Amino acid sequence: MRVAALLMAAGRGERLGGTEAKQFLPLLGRPVLRHAAEALLRDGLVDAIQPVCAEGERARVDSILAGLPVLPAVAGGATRQASVRAGLEALAPREPALVLVHDAARPVVPAGTVAAVVAALERAEGAIPAQPVADTLKLGEEGRIRRTVPREGLHRAQTPQGFRFPLLLALHRTAAEGATDDAALLEAAGHAVRLVPGSESNVKITYPGDLERVEAGLLPRFIPRVGTGFDVHRLVEGRKLFLCGVEVPHSLGLDGHSDADVGLHALCDAIYGALAEGDIGRHFPPSQMQWKDADSADFLRHAAGRIAARGGVLANADVTLICERPKITPHAPAMIARVAELLGVPEDRVSVKATTTERLGFPGREEGIAAQAAVSLLVPA
Repeated sequence: MRVAALLMAAGRGERLGGTEAKQFLPLLGRPVLRHAAEALLRDGLVDAIQPVCAEGERARVDSILAGLPVLPAVAGGATRQASVRAGLEALAPREPALVLVHDAARPVVPAGTVAAVVAALERAEGAIPAQPVADTLKLGEEGRIRRTVPREGLHRAQTPQGFRFPLLLALHRTAAEGATDDAALLEAAGHAVRLVPGSESNVKITYPGDLERVEAGLLPRFIPRVGTGFDVHRLVEGRKLFLCGVEVPHSLGLDGHSDADVGLHALCDAIYGALAEGDIGRHFPPSQMQWKDADSADFLRHAAGRIAARGGVLANADVTLICERPKITPHAPAMIARVAELLGVPEDRVSVKATTTERLGFPGREEGIAAQAAVSLLVPA
């Protein structure tokens, strides 16, 4: 293994406030942690990522990063320095030549940053991306300026920071606690650390408002995509009635190969259509017995997974059920909650409503139920 990366996700983000650690907050529909991992991999130079997190979050981190070239998460320590050391020890048997150390709260790593850091390690033991300080610096005390601090030569350190793995591991094994970043360990030991250009977009989410700033910077990279879906099934005796993931009391149920949930089927088709990935029959052919009487919730989970796999986010989903009976309004809140749960989005992004055909056609004769759906997605260009 030539290049490994530590993804540091053990912090609690107390300055941000709230009950959720910042690396788990949603950013355009996916956790900040997932964005950070994908950003590390974008240049194609990182062979594997070693996540480091709190002991109780290991399963959660592994789930969020599923599908990426990521090693099982390991537990960190009481300080960042201790957490990095734990990650390095976990990587030691794999003997990478180089290691990057990246904050999970930095979801944007501009293209070329990883390549620049790795290239700099050909000439130095360490390298970090950094931005020159442009603002005038004031030293404050009790709400008043004490003095102006010269900014010449000052830089704001960013991550991923890169190092020759054997050296960083050796320094961590012998260093006293107190280093604010890993470059400081090399500096103290007299080793050269090179600066490579950082970026204003490489924001570490720390304070309220940072998340919105990062999201605003990412949005122009996304394009909107719209999909529609339609489904219909006839009503028969001896079947349970499922609509939008909820069992609805009724004397008849919908006939179909699966549970025949027209609401979820139409919604799946809308998502697949927006992604230009065919329809529900392509992904779950009715000719295959494994889908006999299947729970349509599994179909919608798959569709949601396709959005995530494309790096997209669901902006909203709207489902209209077309029937005379049963009455949908009493069940709509439960349907909205269920659809939102399956899609992994807030309930305010989901609408479920109903209409009739004024007793015209097969819905008016109560021979079947139809559904139409529309979704809007944001997908990377």
